[in-house]
Amino acid sequence: RKDSGMLSYKEHLPVSQVVVGDLDRPGSEAKVSVGPVRCQGDRNYWNAASFVTSSSYLHFSTFQGETSADISFYFKTSASDGVFLENLGNTDFIKLELKSATEVSFSFDVGNGPVEIVVRSPNPLNDDQWHRVNAERNVKQASLQVDQLPLEIRKAPTEGHTRLELYSQLYVGAAGGQRGFLGCIRSLRMNGVTLDLEERAKVTPGVKPGCSGHCTSYGMYCANGGKCVEKYNGYSCDCSKTAYDGPFCIKDVGAFFEEGMWLRYNFHSPGTSMKDLVSRTPLGSADPEITAPDLSLNKEELSLSFSTTKSPCILLYVSSYTPDFMAVLVNPTGNLQIRYNLGGTKEPYNIDIDHRNMANGQPHTVNVTRNRRDIVLQLDHYPPTSYSLPATSDIQFNSPKALFLGKVIEIGKIDQDIYKYNTPGFTGCLSRVQFNQIAPLKAALRPTNTSSHIHIQGELVESNCGASPLTIPPMSAATDPWHLDSASADFPYNGQAIGDGVNRNSAIIGGVIAVVIFTILCTLVFLIRYMFRHKGTYHTNEAKGAESAESADAAIMNNDPNFTETIDESKKEWLI
Repeated sequence: RKDSGMLSYKEHLPVSQVVVGDLDRPGSEAKVSVGPVRCQGDRNYWNAASFVTSSSYLHFSTFQGETSADISFYFKTSASDGVFLENLGNTDFIKLELKSATEVSFSFDVGNGPVEIVVRSPNPLNDDQWHRVNAERNVKQASLQVDQLPLEIRKAPTEGHTRLELYSQLYVGAAGGQRGFLGCIRSLRMNGVTLDLEERAKVTPGVKPGCSGHCTSYGMYCANGGKCVEKYNGYSCDCSKTAYDGPFCIKDVGAFFEEGMWLRYNFHSPGTSMKDLVSRTPLGSADPEITAPDLSLNKEELSLSFSTTKSPCILLYVSSYTPDFMAVLVNPTGNLQIRYNLGGTKEPYNIDIDHRNMANGQPHTVNVTRNRRDIVLQLDHYPPTSYSLPATSDIQFNSPKALFLGKVIEIGKIDQDIYKYNTPGFTGCLSRVQFNQIAPLKAALRPTNTSSHIHIQGELVESNCGASPLTIPPMSAATDPWHLDSASADFPYNGQAIGDGVNRNSAIIGGVIAVVIFTILCTLVFLIRYMFRHKGTYHTNEAKGAESAESADAAIMNNDPNFTETIDESKKEWLI
């Protein structure tokens, strides 16, 4: 329905080149305008299907590629493995699969035994970005290429079988008894024919037309840089490259520092690589195995949260094998200071935040981003502020060595102010500490493959350092217009605002009135029911004059004439 973003690929641009001639003639000029730009979709190029369950697949007629097979498609996934497609024969087969997060495999058998070609990528292929796969096979050779990586070629044997004989249906997205593919496949072409994935997906359970998935709908819930990972029955958030924990990467990981305690994270250990440090930063060298002494950073991203009541102190310090350093500290007046020394200047470059006392025991968040000469600082929820290094300053942080929290224990010359602020050390709570993709506190508190880089002096006690930082400090009684003792303060919106006391009294009076009315109504209902209740009556057939009669029989005879006649009639006696 919608697509947006920068057109950064030349083959996608409507105009790739403009040539203007006749520029040498005096007074000549040219004007070129482009527009309007209209987008036109390619149904074959964007014909896609999403595989969302472990057993989901699409099936097509048998692939006819006896002597020549040309297969190409794009895939996007966050899963680490899965089968793209497979077609079987009696013994022959052809299969393409994602073997691992960095490996794509093309395997087949034409009767001479299984053949497998593997392309290995230096970067993960399960990064939820589109990657192109192109596999070819003929009687002379077979080849496999992924994106722009080098083409892998395997020569066919000079003797033996050459025909690929397949009988089963072509399965896309899964294979018999194997882990299926989880993600999106589009523009699947088999020997020049584009398979209609979307139409087949509309009638296939577990497969959806177009490119959608759990991460497409719910990936935004992975916060703070967490990566959404597709699962067969949902999704999960990978928080390994963040300073946070929990299902959605929102749980702070922090620790309380007692006086004299410190933590050191060594950027370099023998035999280890610097991938974590360089993964988010443009470097002077593109070699991922570059070691720390040869490393030069021209960009850093730093974030941390802290709370303390003591100043001065060192919050964070990044040392190097050169005089370069970076420091975040609280000066003796309780103000925050960011200090850079990248060379080229006589004194370190300082950024002083002097409008707030940071040693007030409240949690505060600091975010610092440097891109070459430009620095952006954000404190708590205040708007970001931009700064710039002096023109004479170097723009590269050369050879970072270690990151310190709480106190600096480093060999060699240390800046004089850093040395003074280093005693007795930081006392308080630190959390959310992250330098590029390194989270030293999380590495110390959660066993990971980077825990060997950590050295701790003292006992590290885990803590989340309280709630989110305050946006506005509490107002003093003298300036708070709503403070009861502040008689001199002017109330805003005079004549319209209603005090809390008035609201409270009104509520009490209203409640009393309601109770009284309810009681009166209940009393009235009771009285009405009592006054108009039904009085029961009864009637008897007792003969009149029963009171004066000698007996009950006499009373009946006196009252009923018929009964008297009957008695008289009965007085006749007959003698037989």
